[in-house]
Amino acid sequence: MKQYIIKGGKPLVGEITVGGAKNAALGIIAGAIMADETVLIENLPNVNDVNVLLDAIEGIGAIVDRVDAHTVKINGAPITSKYVDYEYIKKIRGSYYLLGSLLGKYNEAQVALPGGCNIGSRPIDQHKKGFEALGATVKIEQGGIISAHTNELKGNHIYLDVVSVGATINIMLASSRAKGTTIIENAAKEPHIVDVANFLNSMGANIKGAGTDVIRVKGVERFHGSEYSIIPDQIEAGTFMLAAAATKGDVLIKNVIPKHLDAISAKLIEIGCEVEEFDDAVRVVAKRRLGNTQVKTLPYPGFPTDMQPQIATLLALSEGTSVVTESIFENRFKYVAELARMGADIKVEGNMAVINGVENFMGAAISAPDLRAGAALVLAGLVAEGFTIIDQIEYIERGYEDLEGKFVSLGAGMEKLDVNDERAIKKFKLRVS
Repeated sequence: MKQYIIKGGKPLVGEITVGGAKNAALGIIAGAIMADETVLIENLPNVNDVNVLLDAIEGIGAIVDRVDAHTVKINGAPITSKYVDYEYIKKIRGSYYLLGSLLGKYNEAQVALPGGCNIGSRPIDQHKKGFEALGATVKIEQGGIISAHTNELKGNHIYLDVVSVGATINIMLASSRAKGTTIIENAAKEPHIVDVANFLNSMGANIKGAGTDVIRVKGVERFHGSEYSIIPDQIEAGTFMLAAAATKGDVLIKNVIPKHLDAISAKLIEIGCEVEEFDDAVRVVAKRRLGNTQVKTLPYPGFPTDMQPQIATLLALSEGTSVVTESIFENRFKYVAELARMGADIKVEGNMAVINGVENFMGAAISAPDLRAGAALVLAGLVAEGFTIIDQIEYIERGYEDLEGKFVSLGAGMEKLDVNDERAIKKFKLRVS
């Protein structure tokens, strides 16, 4: 078990390069097994969720060749099992994409119910509705196994009752090999949905409208091999943008698509940051204490729920009173208790957090309750006076690659150590003091 130790109080300055999008990678890996030829995927983030999913598809027979840390070759031809119950698969949410890909390719699939961060109810009813509309029988069996099977998948008109990223991707995967045309209405529009659609099209799929609320999928009989590079990670980029703002720093964040960051950039500008956009980079500069605002999480192109803990942490250090409303997940304020240990003044009322800004945080021993909350607590530690120790960083490493190394390259005092390694902690404190 590992933990982060952070000596706060230094502005972040320099350049950082963002990796591939984790959320896109999970859908793309699941889609890759639908081809019986080799698929080369580049710009793959080397994070725990991705590595678990690669192990899972290898466990059912797919050939997985890790060319390097960010490149993989996948061939789904040798798959022998449609039953995915890999020991760790329950720990990641993206495991349910194997339902759509296996169902689309083989007309049957069994996958252990997915896990991931405990940030609230994330039902799979819209996935089930979509698969059933395509002609599949879907059951949740004893032991938390979802099974789906059919004699033949047939295209259909599907209206999602709620905007769901996972259901949109899963229905795209399954319908891409169904007979006839599928129309998905009220589809999610996130950048990684467009990326998964583009990847499937590169293998021979016929998907149009991804990025809008109506997606049309004309099923094809087979997929061929492909080479594809995953888009940059919007949430990793946003996390570094807010870290620069919180520490009153000056950071150039490279390998990004600025359009994907519009909602984040707009809020930073509103509270007093300088945000400069380039073709594939953004620069964030904060020269003073920032102001207050109101934030409401919404499906893309609105403010992303995965950035809610990070901006709440920034606003907890800003002047005046801010309000953050969470409209996607009902249990995404668990980090507030940890920030309170550092001196934050935040009151949660239902799905709303009322934040009274304080001058600074004090270092403390805290625990990451989930992936994005963990990243927010790292931001708090980078600002706080004294030393902050963060436990349960396995949540953070589900979605961020070498987070401590990237922050250190920007001047942060931060290190990953074994839990309760008092000797290493003392050495770190002596070195940075």
